[in-house]
Amino acid sequence: MRGRRLVATLGGIALLALTACAPGPTGATASDVDPAIGCGPATARLPDQDVAPVDDNPPSHLPVTVTSADGTDVTVTDASRILPVNLYGSIAEIVFSLGLGDRVVGRDTSTTLAAAAHLPVVTPAGHDLSGEAILRLDPTVVIADNSIGPPEVLNQLRRSGIAVVLVDDEQTLPAISRHIRAIATALGVPQSGEKLVARVEGEIAGARRQAPSGRPLRIAFLYLRGTAGVFLMGGKGAGSDEMIRAIGAVDAGTEIGLVKFRPLTSEGLINAAPDVILVMTHGLESVKGVDGLIAMPGVGQTPAGQNRRVVDMDDGLLLNFGARTGPAIAALAEAVYRSCR
Repeated sequence: MRGRRLVATLGGIALLALTACAPGPTGATASDVDPAIGCGPATARLPDQDVAPVDDNPPSHLPVTVTSADGTDVTVTDASRILPVNLYGSIAEIVFSLGLGDRVVGRDTSTTLAAAAHLPVVTPAGHDLSGEAILRLDPTVVIADNSIGPPEVLNQLRRSGIAVVLVDDEQTLPAISRHIRAIATALGVPQSGEKLVARVEGEIAGARRQAPSGRPLRIAFLYLRGTAGVFLMGGKGAGSDEMIRAIGAVDAGTEIGLVKFRPLTSEGLINAAPDVILVMTHGLESVKGVDGLIAMPGVGQTPAGQNRRVVDMDDGLLLNFGARTGPAIAALAEAVYRSCR
C-alpha cells in the first residue's frame, strides 16, 4: 500500500465481516515452530528514539537541478529552510540523519523524532498538507513524495516559487538507499548522502544476520484501526512482508496469496496460521490491547492467539523504511525471538 492510495484504501474499507470457520490445515503446531512458546506479548523498541547525524550541518553545494519523481526538472538554489514531508516520516528522518535537522522548519504528523518535536505541524487534518501552514513557514525547498498531498497544494507551492522535489514512494529495503541519494542530491550534500547510505546498508545487513537458523516462524501483520472499523492483513508488497523476511520469518499473508493489504477475515487469518501476530502500537491500542485483539473472531483460533504471541511496534518505525531501518529490524527480531525461559 503506497501513499495516498493507503489513505484512500483505509478510508474506503468498511467494517469487515469476520465470520467464523473451521481452520485449514497448518502442517505444524506452534510448539513445532516457536521455541519460546511462553513468551506472550512483546513490544519492539529502539534503545534510542532519535537519529544520529552522519555530519554536523554540512554545507550545501547549490544550485543543483534534479528530476523530480513526477518528471519535473527542479532547480534548488537555497536549502536553508527545508520542509520534508510524507506519510511515513521517512523523508524527515533522512534529512535529520544527513545532519540538516537545524534547517528543518516544519513536520508532518508521522515525524515523531524527539529532535523534531518542537516543529510546527503542516498536516493538521490527518495527512493532508495545509498550503497556508506551509507558506507561513516560508520554506526554500520542500521534499515530499506521492504519499502526501493533495497535489493541488504541491502545485500551489511551486507556483509561489518554492522548489518542490518529489522522490519515489516505494517503501522497500532496496529503495532506502535510492531515497537517501535523491534527497541528499537535491539538498546539495551528496557526500553526506553516501556516508548515510553506507551506514544504513551496513546496519540493515548486520540486523539481517541476526536471524536465527531453523524452521522460520509464520508472522501475520494486521493493520488495525478499531475506532474507524478498519482491519486489514498484509501480504506481498505491503512493506510489512519485507520487515518480516528481514528477521528470517515467513509472512503468513503472502503465504496464503494476499497482495498488499486486504480486508481481514477470520477464515483468512485461521488459514494463515500465524505463530506471531505483528501490529502497530496505536493499532493495538485501538482494539483495547492484546485482550481485545485476541477476542476478535478468528484470532483466538490461531497459534499466535492461543499463545498470546503478539508483537507491537511504534507506528513511525515499523513501516517507515527510513534511516533507522537497520535498528528497527534488530529491535523487531529481539522482540520476536527473545528468550523467555
